[in-house]
Amino acid sequence: MSFDFFGHAFNQKALLAGALIGFANGYLSGYVVLRKSALMVGSLSHALLPGIAVGIMVAGFTALSAFVGALVAALMVGLGAVLVSRTSRIDGNTALAILYTSAFSAGVILLDRIPERVDLDDWLFGNILGLSDGDLWAAFMISALVLGVLTLCQRPLLLSLFEPSVAASQGVPVRTMLYLLMGLTILALVTSLQAVGCVLSLGLLVAPAATVYQFANSPRLLFWGGGVLGALTAVAAVILSNLLDVRTGAVIVLLLGLEFLTAYLLSPKYGILTSLRNRHPHHRNA
Repeated sequence: MSFDFFGHAFNQKALLAGALIGFANGYLSGYVVLRKSALMVGSLSHALLPGIAVGIMVAGFTALSAFVGALVAALMVGLGAVLVSRTSRIDGNTALAILYTSAFSAGVILLDRIPERVDLDDWLFGNILGLSDGDLWAAFMISALVLGVLTLCQRPLLLSLFEPSVAASQGVPVRTMLYLLMGLTILALVTSLQAVGCVLSLGLLVAPAATVYQFANSPRLLFWGGGVLGALTAVAAVILSNLLDVRTGAVIVLLLGLEFLTAYLLSPKYGILTSLRNRHPHHRNA
């Protein structure tokens, strides 16, 4: 890679989009980790596939059709699972598992009806270098919306997650807050489609805060630390993938996985190596 890399408009867009999407998803990953809802997010990410396929079949292969289709599909699966859990004996996780696997299966079948198989790979695995000006503006506006709402509603959201009875006694609409968090999660997932694709989007919405969680207990540090780590990792992945000539989305998630592994092993307070040393203190005195 030469300095010409930073002179190309599409690389500049990719770096900016990586920073925006990485920060928004990394910030939101703090809520995912605290709520222990990674499996729910994974289910929603797979539910994007049939929406993309239907959107393309109805309106043609455009970024807008795929975006809207993915958004509608994720909302239908997420809210559908809530509806089923509230109107039957089935719990939310079971309902979500049934709905998302059914939706994903439908998406796999629909893929055979779409002629643009090569281009569709960008939505499955990401292609941040292919962003248009419109895509960049959409990423900016949605990231700003997600971050703004999460920051403004941080206290009622945290109360709703961990002290719902206290939140209700203070006039916080707990159910509305939980729906709001689900909606913001779906928006972040859809925004990350062209960066990492629907197959890998789960990593960007879990790994940043999970890594920071090895070092910090404060929710605020978890949110902002996850955001910064997500942004820096995405930017580094754009540059590294250019050097290696591999998919940027895969590099983003792989780097996040390596960062988590490093934190898991080497965290001075919660790392596995620290735990082993504390269990065998005689090794330090030998």
